[in-house]
Order: sequence, then C-alpha cells, then structure tokens
Amino acid sequence: MIASMTGFARREAASPCGSLVCELRSVNHRFLDVTTRLPDSCRALEPELRQAASRALKRGKVDCTITLRGADPASASLEIDTAALERLLARLTTLSAALGSAQCAPPAGSAAAPAAMPARIDLIELLRFPGVLRQDTVDSEALYAAVRQLFARTLGDLAGAREREGERLAALLRQRCSLLADLIATVRAHLPEARAQLRARFDERLAELAVPADPARLEQEILLVLQRSDIAEELDRLDGHLAETARTLEADEPAGRRLDFLMQEFNREANTLSSKSPDLATTRAAVEMKVIIEQMREQVQNIE
Repeated sequence: MIASMTGFARREAASPCGSLVCELRSVNHRFLDVTTRLPDSCRALEPELRQAASRALKRGKVDCTITLRGADPASASLEIDTAALERLLARLTTLSAALGSAQCAPPAGSAAAPAAMPARIDLIELLRFPGVLRQDTVDSEALYAAVRQLFARTLGDLAGAREREGERLAALLRQRCSLLADLIATVRAHLPEARAQLRARFDERLAELAVPADPARLEQEILLVLQRSDIAEELDRLDGHLAETARTLEADEPAGRRLDFLMQEFNREANTLSSKSPDLATTRAAVEMKVIIEQMREQVQNIE
C-alpha cells in the first residue's frame, strides 16, 4: 500500500479536566521525526506517544499538538477550608499578642511605653497559605487514558489521510509510467528506420568525398557507428525499471526509498539514450522521457 508523507488530522474529546484537542500534521522527510507539544500535566506521556507514532508511521516529519481547554476560571467555584483558616487565624492572633506584649514592655531607662501596633492581615496572603484554599485534585490516570485514546484515534485518521493521498500519488505514477512505456515502444519501433537513415547518411558523405574505399573496411566503420548509437540496451533497462516500479507500487511495504532509487535509474538511462541518440526523433523522445521522469520524481518525494 502506497502512503503519502503529507497529511492532517484533528480530533476533540472530553476529559476529566476539560476538553482535549489533538492535531497532527505530517510533511515529507528523510526519516521519521515526531515533535510533540503537550500540556504540562501530560508531559510524562511524550515518550509513549512517540513510540505509538513510530509504530504507525515509517517516515515523515510529524507535528503533534495536544491542548487542554479547562473550565472557565470565572465560573470556577472557590472553596475555603474554614477549619484550616480558623487554625491559621488563631496562630496569627497569638503571634500578634506576643508582638504587642513585646512592644508594650518599656525599655530600660524610659519613662513611658510605646503604644501597641496592631498586626495587619493580608487576605490574599491568607488564601495563598497551603491548605486554606481547596483545589480539585486532578485524576492523572483518567487524564492520561483520555489523551492516549484521543491520540490513537487521531493517529488513525492521519494514517488514513496519508493512505488516501498515497493512492492518488500511485495513480499519477501509473499514468506517467504508461506514458513512458508508450515512448519506449515508439523509440523501439523507430530503431530500424533510424539505423537505415544513419547508413544512408554515411553513404552520402562517402559519395561526397568521391574517393575509393575498401568495402570490408567500410562495413567495419559502419558497424562501429551503429554500435555506438545502439540504444536497444537502454530501452530494455527502461522496460525493466518500469516493471520494477509496477511491482513496488503493488507491494505492502513502504516504497518511497525504492521508488526514489528507481527514479535515479530512469534518469540515468534517459540521459544515456539522449547522448547515443541516432537521430532527431529519438532525441525528442528522450527529452519527453526526462520530463515525465522528473514529474514522477517530484511525486515520489512525498511517498513514505
């Protein structure tokens, strides 16, 4: 199954702490590179999520963003532990009294005692004291379970999107391979005519020179020219690459690297074909082949 490295998936689900949103984006990359952005309360899940992504995906740069949207702070209820507050106020009263007694004691040699300074109580500081303001405890295991389930479903959506895109890319590659096969067949059918034209041009040049020539040596020279311009081997190799490409597109494994290598081989044979071209028609066909191969190579860059 051909899969693309490009895809996007987004899901939202409820959790004990609010609404969870998971977004996965994937683009092409030489290897698998997973980047995660998680809430602070879910940082411990980062290695586990990376491993899950590596089991489902083989290549691509994947950006994972999970956000936790809690309840509105304006509507959140504030509960004060009155028992803890009373204990704290009792301690503060005792401390204030002790400080007042110390201030009321006249220093040695003084005639009068200074007035006691009342202790000031900051209400905000009281609420910050541990245990006074109750906060709902977060059920970490329930939150982790919700994140795992949401990530697994979103990852499945991403894999499905990549497979659908891969099917489209495979269809485009098969279409380009069909065009390439037609060009190869056209060039192969044109080979006898190209050889005849090459022999005719050789005879014309020899006639222009108007010099006697050894028939045996002449045939040897013509044979050497025909061998240097023989492109049958390149055409056969191109046919072999087409067959291997078709087999790779039907295989149930990641095919991006293999297809990328095949594109290099296609391009090498097309260049050789162009350099050995015996006539203008073959050269034009070789140029068309290179255009098609470049189109295929661009598509292959996105295949996993």
